[in-house]
Amino acid sequence: MNIGLNLSFAVKRWLDPAKLASICSEELHCKHVQFTWDLIDPWWPKGMREPIVREYRESFSREGVFIDASFGGLASYTYAHLLAPAKAQRDIAQLFFQNAIDLTLELGTKTIGTPVGGMDYSDARDQERRQERYKDLIERLLALAEYGKKAGLEEIQIEATPLMTEFPHSPAASVKLMEDLKASAIPCKLLIDWGHALFQPLLKEEADIFLWFKECGPFIGAIHLQQTDGILDRHWDFTREGIVTTAFIKSATESLGLSHIRQYVEVMTAFEEEDDAVLDRMKKTMEILHKDLEG
Repeated sequence: MNIGLNLSFAVKRWLDPAKLASICSEELHCKHVQFTWDLIDPWWPKGMREPIVREYRESFSREGVFIDASFGGLASYTYAHLLAPAKAQRDIAQLFFQNAIDLTLELGTKTIGTPVGGMDYSDARDQERRQERYKDLIERLLALAEYGKKAGLEEIQIEATPLMTEFPHSPAASVKLMEDLKASAIPCKLLIDWGHALFQPLLKEEADIFLWFKECGPFIGAIHLQQTDGILDRHWDFTREGIVTTAFIKSATESLGLSHIRQYVEVMTAFEEEDDAVLDRMKKTMEILHKDLEG
């Protein structure tokens, strides 16, 4: 199996590019990462962000760590983006994602991943408006794929969540989204998150990673790995007890032929937690996963 690391664990903690790259390589023994927009906001002016981007890119390169993709982080996820109720908001989101594509390429990678946004309560529950938002989403994603292709981007990964206010929110909705984007200028794929797929309160009988992997397998570009209890979207590290064991990960991944897909550990912690304790748990987490899944 291929284990990578999302840099979400570092947000508000390790902000020096050289130090973070060293942590990933020397302490977490991880050579493949997803860069989070929580470290560099795509809205930052291009000319001012370029030296910062260059420092991250060069620091990781020196450590032999590959930035496989950039990914929308916690801050970006709070916004309605491409599913916002007002056209002006969606137009702004279009510009935001274009900036994110530019940032991605500046980092030296050609893959971008993100959730696409969230609907207003009323829009999500009105079938006519829901379909309007979905149709508009498809058009905007196709336009972003065109923009990305011209800029040099090679792949867009769309994260599925269990929320009915978002697209996609189920295995069937994920497959439909991929089919509706099959004519895109560059491949659009799915990013499946273990914690989202096992979210029982919303997904009920569909809170089944085997179901998600079976239905969505041909379209999966990456996987997010986290420890969870299935009750909330925990994003715990693997020193915590939960329902995601390494045997479970191995069984689901191997039985459905997805061992070649890289799984990025995405840990999010309370900002008030002590930094050294967080790093210690991350070291233990990566040791467990490397040993059990890659050993």
